Amino acid sequence: MKLIVLSDTHIRSGQSLLDLLPEELISIIKNSDIIIHAGDFESLECYHELSGLGRLVAVHGDADVPELMEFLPERETMEVEGIKIGIVHKGQLTSDHVDGLRYLAKEMDVDVLVFGHFHHPIIEQTDVLLLSPGSAIVPGIAEPSAIELEISGKQVKGKVIRCTGDVCSYFEYVKG
Repeated sequence: MKLIVLSDTHIRSGQSLLDLLPEELISIIKNSDIIIHAGDFESLECYHELSGLGRLVAVHGDADVPELMEFLPERETMEVEGIKIGIVHKGQLTSDHVDGLRYLAKEMDVDVLVFGHFHHPIIEQTDVLLLSPGSAIVPGIAEPSAIELEISGKQVKGKVIRCTGDVCSYFEYVKG
């Protein structure tokens, strides 16, 4: 099962997600079994564009329009091939230490916690796997990024996708 993990797209009304994402990343999204978005679409149009590309599981972020905050949950959990995945936007205030996120993952009873808000990729493995995809469009101090996950049995393989222009490069992470 292939999943693509995004967050913090921050697409304002009148902008198009598909115009701003690299073509290669759009292809990866379309070929994924599940799209996970950890909040801050910003506009309803962005949500609809992304949901039109495949099965979308998402939470709202703190910069989303009121319609999205009403429609999408603050937290979501799902199970993929026996792996429990939790999704939140803002799990703690800073990205310096992941202790708060680890405790949140334990509270949510998940094996993997996907979170956003920080605009740079984070992969931390303790007794749970903590993942932030960064932002593919508004990265702040990092390069634009997303995460691709492959789940098979009880094994989770992940790739950080770094995007510049229409070119994507990968960094692989394996848990299992």
